[in-house]
Amino acid sequence: MKKAYRIKKNEEFQKIFKHGESFANRQLVVYFMKKSDQTHFRIGLSVSKKIGNAVMRNQVKRYLRQAFLEMEEDIRPGYDLVIIARKPTNQMNFHEIKRSLTHVLKRSRLFQKKK
Repeated sequence: MKKAYRIKKNEEFQKIFKHGESFANRQLVVYFMKKSDQTHFRIGLSVSKKIGNAVMRNQVKRYLRQAFLEMEEDIRPGYDLVIIARKPTNQMNFHEIKRSLTHVLKRSRLFQKKK
């Protein structure tokens, strides 16, 4: 994922948590906030130590990044998103995580399938 597509600073995470909206399913929580001055979306990932050891947490983050990479053209531009992984994600493979991410993005109306 390109650097321009990432959220890294704690202040940016906190701003999205405080002023953004959220949707969730059993595996993932997505917080999002409209940013009218940017032409693409940005994502921040949060994977708690409750998920597992560092290897497991990094694997979940890799799966999420790859899912975003594959769905890049289907996600509405101009939003900042923070994805929080919940406990069941440590038992899931890539395709299950991608399906769960698609579901939660559709619920939040951030997913628009291009033809």
